[in-house]
Amino acid sequence: MITIDGNGAVASVAFRTSEVIAIYPITPSSTMAEQADAWAGNGLKNVWGDTPRVVEMQSEAGAIATVHGALQTGALSTSFTSSQGLLLMIPTLYKLAGELTPFVLHVAARTVATHALSIFGDHSDVMAVRQTGCAMLCAANVQEAQDFALISQIATLKSRVPFIHFFDGFRTSHEINKIVRWPMTRFLISCRRSKLMLIAPGHSTRNIR
Repeated sequence: MITIDGNGAVASVAFRTSEVIAIYPITPSSTMAEQADAWAGNGLKNVWGDTPRVVEMQSEAGAIATVHGALQTGALSTSFTSSQGLLLMIPTLYKLAGELTPFVLHVAARTVATHALSIFGDHSDVMAVRQTGCAMLCAANVQEAQDFALISQIATLKSRVPFIHFFDGFRTSHEINKIVRWPMTRFLISCRRSKLMLIAPGHSTRNIR
């Protein structure tokens, strides 16, 4: 078992199952982006033995556009966001769903600010993207946040439907708890059994053990 917060648990899975991570930090999802950036800077590897490329963009719209472009080249990509940031991604989410592009967006749910800035947690941001065509998976605690991050990654690769994996901002994203680590080898075994092609164009299979 390990002791970790929700953001850390999700970021760990997302980092190890991605090749490109486009970020633009926004509270309360900021630490996911920050940790991914730090891990890439330290040369940590994903499950294929490569260091994911982490790119910080000028806005959430730029982050999701970068993800879209990377996905079109065959690179497994992800991002993290919440609140107004998620709303800026709506046009591209429609494109991703319409193109049946495998992708997981991790959201630390937070209220959408109206006449005044608010960082309280609710699901108003997530409810605003129900119509995009993306599947949605909600985690209720830190253990589920880790597990569902991996489950949504496997599910999107099998179904080719983009997934929005969300959990409560602050209540889950910053809650520190003991969880059971899910070995990444299970991810690769599941992918092999379903005969999923996880290698981007031009890559070899030498790093898959």
